Amino acid sequence: MIQHCPVLIVLLPLTAALLCLLFSKFNKNLGSWLVIGSIAGSLACSLQVLHQTLTSGEAIHYWMGNWEPPLGIEFVIDPLSAVMAVLITFISLMVAVYSKPFMRKEDWLHIGGYYTLYGLLTVGLCGMVITGDMFNLYVYLEVMSLSGYGLIAMGGKKSMLAAFRYMLIGTIGASLYLISVAYLYAMTGTLNMADLGERIMPYLSSPPFALAVACLFIGFGIKMALFPLHGWQPDAYNFAHPGSAAFIAGVMSKVPAYAIIRFFFYIFGVNNPIISTALTVLGILGIGGVLIGSIMALAQYDFRRMLAYSSVAQIGYIAIGLAIGNMYGFIGAVLHIINHAFMKSALFLVIGGIQYRFGEINLYRLGGLNKKMTLSTITVTLAALSMVGIPPTAGFFSKWYLMLGAYQGGQYFYIVILVISSLLNAVYFFRILEQMFVQHEASLTEINRHEGKLGLPPEMAIPILCAGIGILVLGFYSVDIVDDILKSGLPEDDHGLQTLPGSRSFLPRGGADLFQPQIS
Repeated sequence: MIQHCPVLIVLLPLTAALLCLLFSKFNKNLGSWLVIGSIAGSLACSLQVLHQTLTSGEAIHYWMGNWEPPLGIEFVIDPLSAVMAVLITFISLMVAVYSKPFMRKEDWLHIGGYYTLYGLLTVGLCGMVITGDMFNLYVYLEVMSLSGYGLIAMGGKKSMLAAFRYMLIGTIGASLYLISVAYLYAMTGTLNMADLGERIMPYLSSPPFALAVACLFIGFGIKMALFPLHGWQPDAYNFAHPGSAAFIAGVMSKVPAYAIIRFFFYIFGVNNPIISTALTVLGILGIGGVLIGSIMALAQYDFRRMLAYSSVAQIGYIAIGLAIGNMYGFIGAVLHIINHAFMKSALFLVIGGIQYRFGEINLYRLGGLNKKMTLSTITVTLAALSMVGIPPTAGFFSKWYLMLGAYQGGQYFYIVILVISSLLNAVYFFRILEQMFVQHEASLTEINRHEGKLGLPPEMAIPILCAGIGILVLGFYSVDIVDDILKSGLPEDDHGLQTLPGSRSFLPRGGADLFQPQIS
């Protein structure tokens, strides 16, 4: 069974999602627990493949149907994709349990439909990070997108328009990626990523390759809400179903960013003028996102909308890290993907809890919340300090690597942008903390009353606690994460020093063992 863990990462939640409505018909809670159990199994499989890649030092290749690549589809898991799979499934499991109280008054069809879409969203996100086939990535991208549209639309009347707008813009993004796949296939005759990394070499300076890169850049830029392609995001985050908003806001935009890393750094390589130009443009857009996102966040009075614009700025950090173009910038970008997923999920978990208990989340009506929801306010404090970049929280270390990369590369203007953004973050996050801890107690009407320090049902309080602890754990163990996971996949130069992945293919293979899998 262990050798099939790669495929079980997506197969378990996919099977549960397809059976969810049927089981919900017999018992309205049975289908939801089936999906939650399958995600827990997917998390266990992700942890197993992460352990296997770290101990063996080799990537895992799993052939679907035992068909050899490049004809067949394979899953390829190295330490980077394995840690992304763990991140996705862990946050998915937390939010799936967290969503249960929102479903108590709903009928079987609503509950079954919600968890069906939720399971499919988990399938799409996991599939995107472990697939080794370009077209298969498109399939998972569509699964992720369609299920995400549905979960956003379930948030209420206003969410329907937000989901429709996201669907229109998201369809353009997916179509552009598909066009890019078509151009790459026309040039190389393969859809396998490892094979593509070798066959694309003669075309790295050709106009069709430039067009393919542009389509891929814009397509994934839309999906990751890169400035100025982020127009769909504020409403989508603001009106998404409160049960799933933490998963959508925390993870959905990070996986397309991971896909850009895979294509630009591992498949194409950064040592050619087209990719170099694309990364320069990425850095410029990242600067715009950091500044505009932070300024727009300052102007919001709705907690969710403020965090939506904050996410635009945080995606800008990732873009800047990739544009810096050295090992520390690359590590900072990847580390920020992981850290921001936890930080933003934690904040949206708390927001959902406030909405569940009081029915509103106005920034200026949070006075005295530290007395009513102690655990939630502690988690908000940790997440806010991490977003600003205060040690020893997780956000400090990713920003540290970004600044270290900018300093090493002599790109000091990036350091200035990061400092300005951190100051702006401090202004609007400390405004929240002031409301919670300093202002007079607001007269809020409880629509779901819960006594005690938790202030919420255990299904909601435990994920909030886990998210807060996760922010600290990622901070305290950031050095281990960088050394044991992120650096383990970086190549070495002629002197044995680790360098930025740039000129090698997706995963190291060669000679007679070009398509020899470790698992088949």
